[in-house]
Amino acid sequence: MPISIVNSIASWFLKKRYHQIELFLKYPHEVQEELLFNLLQKAKGTEIGKKHDFASIKNYDEFVQRVPVSTYEDHEPNIERARNGETNILWPTPIKWFAKSSGTTNAKSKFIPVSQDSLEDCHYAASKDLLCIYFNNNPDSQLFVGKSLRLGGSKELYKEKGTAFGDLSAILIDNMPFWAEFSSTPSNEVSLMGNWETKMQAIVDETIREKVTSLAGVPSWMLVLLNNVLQTTGKKDLFEIWPSLEVYFHGGVSFEPYADQYKKILPKDDFRYYEIYNASEGFFAIQDQNHSKELLLMLDYGIFYEFIPMDAYGTPEEKVIALHQVELGKNYAIVISTNAGLWRYKVGDTVRFTSIHPYRIKVTGRTKHHINVFGEELIIENAEIALKKSAQLTQCEIVDFTAGPIFMKGKEKGAHEWIIEFKTQPSDFNKFRQCLDESLKEVNSDYEAKRYNNITLNAPKINIARENLFYDWLKEKDKLGGQHKIPRLSNSREFIDELLKLNR
Repeated sequence: MPISIVNSIASWFLKKRYHQIELFLKYPHEVQEELLFNLLQKAKGTEIGKKHDFASIKNYDEFVQRVPVSTYEDHEPNIERARNGETNILWPTPIKWFAKSSGTTNAKSKFIPVSQDSLEDCHYAASKDLLCIYFNNNPDSQLFVGKSLRLGGSKELYKEKGTAFGDLSAILIDNMPFWAEFSSTPSNEVSLMGNWETKMQAIVDETIREKVTSLAGVPSWMLVLLNNVLQTTGKKDLFEIWPSLEVYFHGGVSFEPYADQYKKILPKDDFRYYEIYNASEGFFAIQDQNHSKELLLMLDYGIFYEFIPMDAYGTPEEKVIALHQVELGKNYAIVISTNAGLWRYKVGDTVRFTSIHPYRIKVTGRTKHHINVFGEELIIENAEIALKKSAQLTQCEIVDFTAGPIFMKGKEKGAHEWIIEFKTQPSDFNKFRQCLDESLKEVNSDYEAKRYNNITLNAPKINIARENLFYDWLKEKDKLGGQHKIPRLSNSREFIDELLKLNR
C-alpha cells in the first residue's frame, strides 16, 4: 500500500482519537470521576459490588469510606474462584484470561485478571494510541511500509477449567485480530514458543529476512535479541540489516541502564525511542513527545487512579490521595480501580509527577525495591542516575546490577553491597566506586546524610559479576525472557547472597 494512503488512514484515526485525548487533557478530573462511577455502576451487581453497596455510592469520599485499599493477597481468594470458572465476583463479565506475574521476587506467582473490557478498552486502545501519538509527532513516518519486531513473553498459555493464564504479552498476541499478525514479526507461532533459548534463535532466523521498521519489547531482553541478530548476520549495526528501522517502543524496565549500548547498535541521531508504561494490571502511560522522558498518564482506559505519598507508605500515617492532590517532584505509590475488577489495588510501582498540566510522570521504582534499612530511602531512579554518571566518567558499560544492605554488626557500621556485571570494565575501579558513592550523595540527601563522616553508612562495597551471571541466575529460576526483571534494590540480602554464591 502506498505510504500516502497509509498516512491518510492514520490521519483519520488520529483526528478521531485526538478529540478524546484532548478531552481528558482539558478536563482530567471530570473524566476520571465519570470513569469511576461508570465502573461502580457496571460492577454494582457483582459480589464485591453488593458487599460494598456500589449502587448507593454518590461521591468519591463515599467510595473511599466503603472500599478498602487492597493488595494482591486481599484479592487472591476471589481471583482463584474466578480462575476456577466462577463469574460475577469482581467484574460482571466472565474473566477468561489471567496474566501470570513475571517478577523475580515472589516464589508464588500472581494471576492478574484480564477482562474483555480491559483487553479492548485498555491494552489494545493503548497500542492504537501509541501509534496515533507517534504519527501525530512524526507525520513523515514510514512505519507501516514494514513490520514491527515484537518481543513478548516466553511462556505458553496454559488452559484449565475454561480459563487461561500466561504472560500478558502472550495473552495479547493470542487475542489479536488475525490481520495484526501481518504487520508484526515474528509469527504468532514463534512469539508464543515456551523455551526462551530455542525461541531466541527462531526469532533471529525469521526476522532478519523481514523489512523491520520498528522494535517493541523490554529493553533488557530486546538487547540480548539484537546482539544475537548482529552476531548471526556479522553486521556492525542494525541499520545494515534493517535500513528502514526508525523507532523502538520500550517499557517494562528502565531504559537508562541500557541507553548507551543501544546507541552503539543504532548509531543514527534521528532514531527515535518511545517509552510506554504498561503492566499486567493495565496500560498506564505513553510518551507523547519526541525525545522526552516524560509519560502522559492516560485517563480514559477504564482505570481510576489514586496515589500514596511514599514518605508515609507502610506507616500508620499512610494516606491515599486523589489525582487532583498530587504535587510535582514527590514520589507516589499507585493505587488503581479497573475494568477488570481490581478495586483500590496497590500496583507496587512508584512514580513521580513531572507535570500536572497535563499529568505526566516518570516511573521511579517499586514499593518493595528500595533500600531503607538505615533511613537512606534509596530508590531505583537514584541508583540508575548514579550508575550512568559513574559509567560515563570511567568509560565502562554496565549490563546488569543489584544491591542490598550490609547490616550493622556490633560496632561495625552498615553499608550497601552491589554486584555489577560489566560489558566493559571501568578504567579505574576505585574511581568508579568513588563516583558511584558521590553521585548517590548528589541525587539523594538522605543517603548523603547517612554517609557524612561515615556516621551510619560506610562506603559501598562493589563486586564484579562474571559474564552472564544475571542471565544464569534467571535461568536457574526458570525466569528467562519476556517480561522477567532483575530486582535492582532490596531491603534484604536474599538476592545479592544468591548471586554472590552463583558468582563464585
